[in-house]
Formats: sequence, structure tokens, C-alpha cells
Amino acid sequence: MTLAEEELAEELVTSRSPSRVRVVARRFFRSGQGRVGFAVLALMFLLAFAGPLFSRWTYTDKDFTAFLQPPSASHWFGTLQTGADVYALTLRGMQKSLIVGLLAALVSTALAAVVGAFAGYFLGWTDRALTWVTNLLLVLPAFLILAIMSPLFESGQWPLFVIMLALFLWMVTSKIVRGMAISLKQREFVQAARYMGVTPVLIIFRHVIPNLSSLLIVDATLNVSSAILTETSLSYFGFGIQPPDVSFGTLIADGSKTAVYAPWTFWFVAGLLVVTVLAVNMMGDALRDAFDPTAKRPR
Repeated sequence: MTLAEEELAEELVTSRSPSRVRVVARRFFRSGQGRVGFAVLALMFLLAFAGPLFSRWTYTDKDFTAFLQPPSASHWFGTLQTGADVYALTLRGMQKSLIVGLLAALVSTALAAVVGAFAGYFLGWTDRALTWVTNLLLVLPAFLILAIMSPLFESGQWPLFVIMLALFLWMVTSKIVRGMAISLKQREFVQAARYMGVTPVLIIFRHVIPNLSSLLIVDATLNVSSAILTETSLSYFGFGIQPPDVSFGTLIADGSKTAVYAPWTFWFVAGLLVVTVLAVNMMGDALRDAFDPTAKRPR
């Protein structure tokens, strides 16, 4: 029996048609990489936010009796030259990078959905104006602009950094959304809403954008890893999260100076960065396959 026949039989047994969310969730968790990615990312979040509760050290503490010491019972990931606990610093950096990645991905995907949907639905001067802004942002040197604005990203001002980061992640997706919105505009349910007197803005938010949910969900998932890597790169060069706060980028920048003779200052945070980004990408691939009815899925 094929997968489609199994799903049909299950629906007949339950005597009810499953919602799209349930179908997508079933397909996602039937995927091996989906299950692994979800489990690993959940563990990363648990480690980042619950892990510090099991350590006596915080990321601001200094142990003046243990400078640049290897992992031990007192300092699980070792210490830096300043006596700071690498375990506490790494988990604090993971918290900040995960928060920045998630928020930047959500803001950029929402912006892409709104701009693309409005441009594709209204066309005309609205389309020309929004397309011009999109093309302008595509050619601007994002890294250089964020570097110039880095003095604004002082400790406590990281929400501004998230917004600026999100402003340079949405353009390509908005072009895809625009093309799909032009097609959806001609569909019967949109035409019916227009004939019933529903305003264009309500049509966009009630009919156009919800019918692009599969694309937007996958895009948001993949944007998380892009945002984390971009934040890490900027913070590595000193243009992202600013001291005394820390992130993956600042920790990797500090650890790279001592990675040869004190590898624990670098490899723990670098390994967790790779695992986190890999888990997010695996979830994104699994979600894309779950939303695609033609994709081959494991039985």
C-alpha cells in the first residue's frame, strides 16, 4: 500500500478529513531529518535557557583562581584568560543568537509577505514603487551599512540590530510573493470577495497572504539560520552585539585568538553554532517537503 493509500485509509477510518496543519505535521514528523532537526533544535533551546540554572557561574562572573583553565568539575567548558566561565558565556551567547535569529526571521518574512502581496495585488504605481525599494535594497552593501551603524547597537539596544538585520533579508522572498500574488488575484475566491465589496487590504490579509503560508513558513525557517550566521559574522568583526553582552560571533572572535593552545575557548561555541544551524536547515528542508504534495516522503 502506498503512502497516499495509507493516508486515505486513515481518513476513512476516522470518518473525518484532517486539516492541512495536521497533514503537514504528519508528513513533517514522518521525515527522518524533520524529526532529528526538531529534536536537536529543541535540545539547543533547552540547553540555552535551562542550562545556566545548573551552573554556579554566570556569564559576568570571573574566577580569579582559574585563568585559561581546561574543562574541569568546577568549569565544565573551561575558562578564558580573564577567568570567565566558558560554559556560562556559551549559553548566554546561544540565547542571544537564537533570539536574534528568530526575531529577525519573523520580521523579514512578515515584511516580505506584506510588500510582495501589496505589489502583486495592486500593481500599477504601488508595484513600481515597492519594486524600486526592493531593488534598491538588493544592491545596497548590507554588511557595510550595518557596520557603519554598529555604534547604535550598544548593550541593551539589540532590538534595533534585529530590525536592521531583518531589513536586509526580505527582498528575494518578496519578489517570489509578488509573482504568486499576481496569480492568486485571478482566483475565484479572490474575485468573489471583490464582488462582495471586501476592501483590497482585507482581501490581501484574509485571502492572499494565508494562501502563501507554506512558502512563508519555509522561508521563515530558513531565514533563522541565515540571520544567525549573519549576526555571527557581524559580531565576529565587532559590528553586531556589543560588549558587555555576548553572542556566538563575539565568543568565536575571542576564542579564535587562543584556539591553538586553548581549544576549549573556541570549539565548544563553534560546535554548537554548527549544530544549531544544521538543525534549522534540516527542519526547513523537511517543512518544504511536507508542504509539497509531490515530494517523495519516507514510508
